[in-house]
Amino acid sequence: MSTSVSIWRSYYQLCKPRVVALMLVTAVVGMLLAAEGNLTWQIVVFGVIGIGLVACSGGVLNHFIDHRIDAIMYRTKIRPIPSGRVTPKNALIFAIVLGIIGLLLLIIFVNVLTAVLTFLALVGYAIIYTVFLKRATPQNIVIGGLAGAAPPLLGWTAVTGQLGYPGLLLLLIIFTWTPAHFWPLCVYRPDDYAKANIPMLAVTHGVAFTKFSILMYTILLIAVSLLPFVVDMSGLIYLIGALLLGAGFLYWAIRLKLSDDRKVAIKTFHYSNFYLMSLFLLLLVDHYFPILT
Repeated sequence: MSTSVSIWRSYYQLCKPRVVALMLVTAVVGMLLAAEGNLTWQIVVFGVIGIGLVACSGGVLNHFIDHRIDAIMYRTKIRPIPSGRVTPKNALIFAIVLGIIGLLLLIIFVNVLTAVLTFLALVGYAIIYTVFLKRATPQNIVIGGLAGAAPPLLGWTAVTGQLGYPGLLLLLIIFTWTPAHFWPLCVYRPDDYAKANIPMLAVTHGVAFTKFSILMYTILLIAVSLLPFVVDMSGLIYLIGALLLGAGFLYWAIRLKLSDDRKVAIKTFHYSNFYLMSLFLLLLVDHYFPILT
């Protein structure tokens, strides 16, 4: 029994559940912000499951493609494939099955546009980013971040069946957030990426420049996060909350810039997760309690 549980836990870990959970929160926010009396249980349930399964597929493909460099890096060498708990072949089959089921659910129960965009996001993350960009340029996470920023737009299109500026604006927030979120990991363990010959910014341009870039992207993120208020998509609750959350992010970015303690990098990374989830929840609170604004 314990062996069976361990195997299933390994496959579960391949799906990058924490990352997918955060993505699904933003997708659901996109759905709820788009809803104007036409939100059905079918769209919510099958939209979340479909987007989630395809996102899991992308996570598994990332593990499959990177399993050789994962075995080199301290942070990733205990992952299911490099540790030998799951074979690369089984991981690939698992990813394909998850992706096909997820896309079919979106096509049948949601709409074709959402399925197409979800598929493009999968290709962008698993192929364009993981196979090419990650190994080609220190701006890999900036360019590749577009695929990871798609979930709120997918939630929007799942409800409306069309692209709209609010959904694109939510995508822009995550796109801007991604470098400031991911680069602290590079600051924490730059030697890992150097050993694996991955040209992350901290490897090619140094830790000091990466810290400066995180600070600049944090400032840019704060500005972008105010756009929902500027375009009248949200009100004062969101504005105040976004400013407070942004001040917290700025605090950690400045502290990281000035500190030589690598633990600050991990704390900055963790705060970035809290920041994004809180920001999107604020959008919901502001949207559904307009009387307070």
